[in-house]
Amino acid sequence: MSDFIQVEKIDKVLKINLNRPDKYNSFVREMALALQDELKKASADPSIRCIYLTGNGKAFCAGQDLAEATDPNGPELTKIVTEHYNPIVGAIRNIDLPVVAAVNGVAAGAGANIALAADVCVATESASFIQAFSKIGLIPDSGGTFTLPRLIGMQKASALMMMGDKVSAMDAERMGMIYKVFSDETFAEESMKIAQTLSNMPTKALVATKKLLNASSLNNLEDQLALEDKYQTECGQSYDYAEGTKAFLEKRRPEFKGE
Repeated sequence: MSDFIQVEKIDKVLKINLNRPDKYNSFVREMALALQDELKKASADPSIRCIYLTGNGKAFCAGQDLAEATDPNGPELTKIVTEHYNPIVGAIRNIDLPVVAAVNGVAAGAGANIALAADVCVATESASFIQAFSKIGLIPDSGGTFTLPRLIGMQKASALMMMGDKVSAMDAERMGMIYKVFSDETFAEESMKIAQTLSNMPTKALVATKKLLNASSLNNLEDQLALEDKYQTECGQSYDYAEGTKAFLEKRRPEFKGE
């Protein structure tokens, strides 16, 4: 395991910390590959039912470490995009687990777009988001041009990407970019509480919802309705559906197993 990624299992939640605090958790190849590896291992571990991704220190993630990107002996941009960020975003969107991004500080460039790819993105009040790519003559990667306009609309996304404006956590919440903002004092507790709540919910239904949302970007209404029918039938055959309906009728809290 790389020192640049720290993992801790808290009940059914896998907490992943990006750990280059002296570099604002900017990515180098070792860190990107280590994060991919941890996501892959989590997907194969039935005891994990939610992933919580955050950063150590003052930043969530400042994106790519430009010292590596401009190093003549380092990976080229094409390699960085195709082997580092595309697999990370793909894993977050396709893993059969809910993913919470807890943005504890600045999220810039690829760091912002990785956070926005999560199923639930929350931030501390002092955090900020910036599509910093245009500042150095690049285009937004890590799925940003796909995700951001679907969150906040084409016009707003276009302006933020071209202008490179910094967006406060409060403004990000107001425009629908993220789910919630918590005070700096309560952020760690409240954001983890979301992950713990999700980890105790019917995982099959959450994952099916995630797959439906992924598909909705490309499907027409008829195809989406058919897919909803497919997943609703599957969920209706699950243990958690039987438990949920039984608990409702018995007026008690359900005990879901993710099965």
